[in-house]
Amino acid sequence: MNDLIAAALRDFTQQYCQRWQQDYGHLPASAGLYEVPSPCVTENRDEHVLWQPQPFSLEPHLAAVERALELQLQSSVVSYYTTQFAGDMQATFGQRPITLLQVWSETDFERVQENLIGHLVMKRRLKQTPTLFIATTSSDSEIISVCNLTGEVICEVLGTPRREKLAADLRTFLKALQPVTEMS
Repeated sequence: MNDLIAAALRDFTQQYCQRWQQDYGHLPASAGLYEVPSPCVTENRDEHVLWQPQPFSLEPHLAAVERALELQLQSSVVSYYTTQFAGDMQATFGQRPITLLQVWSETDFERVQENLIGHLVMKRRLKQTPTLFIATTSSDSEIISVCNLTGEVICEVLGTPRREKLAADLRTFLKALQPVTEMS
């Protein structure tokens, strides 16, 4: 299953990069990542960084998160966060605009793990099912997550038990995404 997640993420990333080439004639660009070190950086241009995905160079696990919470994580999410280094990518799932969160660098990988721990601690305090975020939405109160118990991809409202099932699994979710290219 992990290979299928990695393949689906790489396929979407390739579509995303090709779309940028078609729409703008260059690799994906990000203003928010300008001057932030990463193996993905190919060029700095007009206060934007142009980037391309790179293979993940660390051990492919989220052991820090699992140890901190004594919780075994969905292998699909481990694969998702340890497939590649890349910039965050905009997409649509159906009519819903989202931003797929990605690991930008080795340092960013540490930050992602810390944020996952914080999220899981909050879920535990609220006595809610553990989830692992993978994307943001246009709403500050909603995120796209993977349910750690079922593997389903959901849209959840932070701090509440409200959730909407989007896909049966992460691979299905990734395969349904359409890339969106917008200069930020």
